[in-house]
Amino acid sequence: MKMRQSNTDWERAFVEEISLDRRRRASLRRTAQQRMLKREAIRRHKQGSVRFILLVLTLIMTAAIVTAVMFRTLYLLLG
Repeated sequence: MKMRQSNTDWERAFVEEISLDRRRRASLRRTAQQRMLKREAIRRHKQGSVRFILLVLTLIMTAAIVTAVMFRTLYLLLG
């Protein structure tokens, strides 16, 4: 009887340990996935900011070049 009870206790403990391990692994997987999604969102935001800055700089440079060419052409036509 003692041996059977001991085996039963071992089996229960083993099943409980497996269950805890599975929950732990699932929790770690979820945490890793959340971190990955957060890093992706941050990276996307940074890329969007860089693209916006490049767009603004391109527009400013285009306006400056067009203005310079316009005044130079006006100077050549009138001068």
